[in-house]
Amino acid sequence: MTRHIRYAAAFCALLLAALLVNAARIQVFQAQAYDDSPANRRQDIARYGQPRGDILVGGRPVTGSKDTGEHLRYERTYQQGPLYAPVTGFASQKYGTTFLEQAEDGTLSGTDPRLSPFPLWNDFARTRNPGGDVATTLNAAAQQAAFRGLGNRKGAVAAIEPATGRILALVSTPSYDPGALSGNGPAVTRSWLGLNEDPDKPMLNRAVRQTYPPGSTFKVVTAAAALDAGVITNLDERTRSPDPYTLPGTTTTLRNEAEGCADASLRDAFEKSCNTVFAKLGVDVGVTDMAATAHAFGFNDSELRIPYSVAPSTFDTSVDKAQLALSSIGQYNTRATPLQMAMVSAAVANGGQVREPYLVERITTARGATVFTAGARPLRRAMHPSTARWMRELMRNVVEDGTGTNAMIPGATVGGKTGTAQHGVDNSGTPYAWFVSWAQGDHDLEPKVAVAVVVEDAAAHRRDITGGSMAAPIARAVMQAVLKP
Repeated sequence: MTRHIRYAAAFCALLLAALLVNAARIQVFQAQAYDDSPANRRQDIARYGQPRGDILVGGRPVTGSKDTGEHLRYERTYQQGPLYAPVTGFASQKYGTTFLEQAEDGTLSGTDPRLSPFPLWNDFARTRNPGGDVATTLNAAAQQAAFRGLGNRKGAVAAIEPATGRILALVSTPSYDPGALSGNGPAVTRSWLGLNEDPDKPMLNRAVRQTYPPGSTFKVVTAAAALDAGVITNLDERTRSPDPYTLPGTTTTLRNEAEGCADASLRDAFEKSCNTVFAKLGVDVGVTDMAATAHAFGFNDSELRIPYSVAPSTFDTSVDKAQLALSSIGQYNTRATPLQMAMVSAAVANGGQVREPYLVERITTARGATVFTAGARPLRRAMHPSTARWMRELMRNVVEDGTGTNAMIPGATVGGKTGTAQHGVDNSGTPYAWFVSWAQGDHDLEPKVAVAVVVEDAAAHRRDITGGSMAAPIARAVMQAVLKP
């Protein structure tokens, strides 16, 4: 009898050991696989079981959370959703997250270890901290001015504080309401399909994810390269630039819309936006130095994040002289985001140095404790300080006496450059109207804002003046909003 009891006890111990081994296998070794299984809704229930942290502009939330009372309890809400969509992105129970909602998801959802003094305990207990808040660098007045200025037109605006790289405005139109994608019902599916089928692409972030030929605004880069390389040593000395200019190795001639471009000085050519002068300057500088200057401004950088990724702006380095001539006036394969062109203007305003742009100022816990503050961003030299002084002078001339007079602001010094970029087969598409600029209040020690504006549906019959008439007033409104005490 005793022997049978021992056998039974041994068998029970074996079963218990097997149970413990199986439990350990599931809880320890296979836990991640079960967590990641599409059939496991615990993660989603936990994720949406508490309010999401907020994205702040000027200290005020532009996002919120709505209690639906369902299994996936809290849905994301947005205040002035279309205004801030290029910054916030969306947080959808069905389609995931984009932009800041994605880049800062750990903070907003409460999973970031920085939000807890005991992160290991949270992992052991499988609990979540309340979502933290993300404070942006945006200037609410500048953002609204840009959005109002673009109105119903396709286009984008990017504004930067030159000395720091803080992004003050980031607008893309047409826009959409991210709240329409927050839940998981049939209405969300309909909204998703409608937005994706819309030919105007309202979910495309034109400010950072769309590149355009920058047209004559790229002449800022070409002029800086020519001055840095010593090809130009005097702003008022006449250049050897025929009008029309025959592209090297071809029979194709390049002409100007403005009069008086033949052998024009750099000052006059910049003010009149003479294509022939800058195309020849690009060839004289050479592809190596042109590419080096473009790269110093930020072109061909595929790693820029703000914190979400930015489409790389490009300057083709594998070109012949004819192609280099066209590249140097912002055509051929030269492409830029509005954010990149704001960086170009910021470098001029900041004495030739460019800061990496950024959107997140600080991160706080739900109780308001700061766990992250943006420090000084990486700094690189785009041009010599003396070149930057000359470029500021040239850009001031454009606003005071040239095609950029619509950007003038009483009580401030403003520099700018207009541009019209052709596109389409044989340039048959409607030109893009550009304006890049910077502004410094009369009582400020340094420029406070650099702006780039692109309007896609500008009048097709206008050339460089289009940037001045269509885009410059938008830039002026944004700069005024930043300079306003």
